[in-house]
Amino acid sequence: MKKYTYTLENLNCAHCASKIESKIADTQGFENVSFNFATKILSFSSENPDSLLQIQQICDSIEDGVTVVDSSKKTKEKQSGKINADTVMLIAAIVLGVAAFVLHLVLPDNQTFSTVILLILSVEATLLSGYKIFIKGIKNAVKLKIDETVLLAVAVVAAFCLGEFVEAAMVTILFSLGEFIEDIAVDASRRDIEKLAQIRPDTATIVKDGIDTVVPAESVKTGSIITVKPYERLPLDGVVTKGKSTLDTSALTGESLPVDITVGSEVMSGAINGNGLIEIRTTKEYGNSTASRILQLVEDAAARKGQKEKLITRFASIYTPIVIIIAAAIAFIPPLLCLGEFSEWIYRALVCLVASCPCAIVISVPLSYYSGIGAASKIGVLIKGGKYIEALAKADSFVFDKTGTLTSGRLEVENITTFGTYGESEVLTLAAACEKHSVHPVATAIKKKAENLKLPQLSDYSESAGHGTSAVYNGKKLECGGIKILSDEQKKLAGNASVFVVYDGELIGALSVSDTVRAESQEVISKLKKLGVKNTVMLTGDSKSNADKVSKKLGLDKCYSNLLPSDKLDKVEEIKTQSKAVCFVGDGINDAPVLSASDCGIAMGLGSEAAIEASDAVLSSGNLVKLPDAIKLSRKVMRTVKTNIIFALTIKAAVIILAAFGIASMWMSVIADTGVSVACVLYAARLLKSK
Repeated sequence: MKKYTYTLENLNCAHCASKIESKIADTQGFENVSFNFATKILSFSSENPDSLLQIQQICDSIEDGVTVVDSSKKTKEKQSGKINADTVMLIAAIVLGVAAFVLHLVLPDNQTFSTVILLILSVEATLLSGYKIFIKGIKNAVKLKIDETVLLAVAVVAAFCLGEFVEAAMVTILFSLGEFIEDIAVDASRRDIEKLAQIRPDTATIVKDGIDTVVPAESVKTGSIITVKPYERLPLDGVVTKGKSTLDTSALTGESLPVDITVGSEVMSGAINGNGLIEIRTTKEYGNSTASRILQLVEDAAARKGQKEKLITRFASIYTPIVIIIAAAIAFIPPLLCLGEFSEWIYRALVCLVASCPCAIVISVPLSYYSGIGAASKIGVLIKGGKYIEALAKADSFVFDKTGTLTSGRLEVENITTFGTYGESEVLTLAAACEKHSVHPVATAIKKKAENLKLPQLSDYSESAGHGTSAVYNGKKLECGGIKILSDEQKKLAGNASVFVVYDGELIGALSVSDTVRAESQEVISKLKKLGVKNTVMLTGDSKSNADKVSKKLGLDKCYSNLLPSDKLDKVEEIKTQSKAVCFVGDGINDAPVLSASDCGIAMGLGSEAAIEASDAVLSSGNLVKLPDAIKLSRKVMRTVKTNIIFALTIKAAVIILAAFGIASMWMSVIADTGVSVACVLYAARLLKSK
């Protein structure tokens, strides 16, 4: 199936957006349907070549005026013109409305002249500010689709019929003003999020036969030489072949300090070059570059909705019918019991319905999550969806891999112990030869130690995760690995070594391989505990002595050593049964299954494709510094979501109750609808400014 991405322009009703998403998802031929109201982007997979036309028909059946377009074909000029025209009309309506309100206070009542003047001013103000609302309301009424536009239109017409001209005008102006401010707030948030796209340049300067040519970045092949001028963004990943400079990688990693680069340095697309001219040999194509992967992760995050997002969608579908039933009861039961006129109780019911619209919640909740994802990306933490923000926020157990995560991963062979007649150099060369094809950090350290030695020729290489490597040397089996390859008798001779060499079943040598604890690890663990994390755990395949040393230095709560990848998986499952949520942090070497099994798997850096695919969040800087910030941001998002839900429901419930007793007027219901929506959107949008 082909993946499609469309923009739904002029879709300003969050509740309608939810209906459109659900209907498309229920339509045969559409899969992986996701709509992000914050960016107006609809994504799905389909084999239907006429999907745009089919999507347009679905939108038309639910919401008039929605235009389905390809994202690249949006026209900013036309949109700007429409906004300016609507703004002028709204300002004119406000002037006329204020004039009518002032005259209403100073002119004598019950005089034809006063009534005519107020009627003219009120009608003009109402039509200028609300003509679109009334057109939409009429269309929806014809379709027997009752929404806030229908209710407002009925309420305004009723107010005119009852002689409340000024109230009708002011209610319409308040409603339109609220919608206008809400649109501005949502658009501002959307623009902030879309600024992320600026980290990926569209063009590159390619060098061919000594001539620089500017070409589309997506046309540049791997292995091409490109030039990056001072203060330009790097369009593609690669290796520096000429020149030296510094790079600003803050947009990618959140790190503010510049990085020095010279010939041979690996560089990432999206970084900003310093004051040096450099040439780069590209190592990845445009679509697989670091900047492209970051943008794809952020865009795809919208599809992974949090539990509260899903709950709000279900809530809206139940909430609306219940409110309609309550309003119908208010409109008809009291007058049938001779407790007042029908007109009075119908007016109260209309106030209830206008106030009860769930847009404030339906808009602000997904916007809160997406703003949080955008804010996290600015500090170098890529979170793949709202559900993982929830997991990060409530996690009370953090489980870490050791090598490359809590430690630097730059291992060194410190000591070699020999057994029998074998010498140190012979044991080292056999170990390095056995590890020849392995990319494990331990294997790399052994090979580096033996780089100046001549290695023997081996055959039949194999590698087993958690055990080590094996090969055939002079017709006999040679093994190099952890303590699990030793017999019980041999384990008694193991000492504190972490790597052992066994030839033809005989232990011939042991190597002590260790690395240094990351500079930030101790501080990060301390910050996690201050944030209320109750359980910090390290899982490693390393020896108990090395693991205990690291654990004690960092002040971890628990440490498990000599583990196979399957053992790590079992431990994480065990910890999950004792925790609210578990986050696992690993560098990607043999960590993919555990990353997937945890509530939120966090990968270190953008290097390992398998880890990025399996993880739910990525620390793009490759270190732990931003982990506490990601937790604090996630908790801030969840507080924002809860605050908006409680605030919106409290205000709406209060106005509904007051309306039932005849205390709340129509303008109060408009404030409870659009006013609350504006407040919730602004409160959610502030997350993008989080640092």
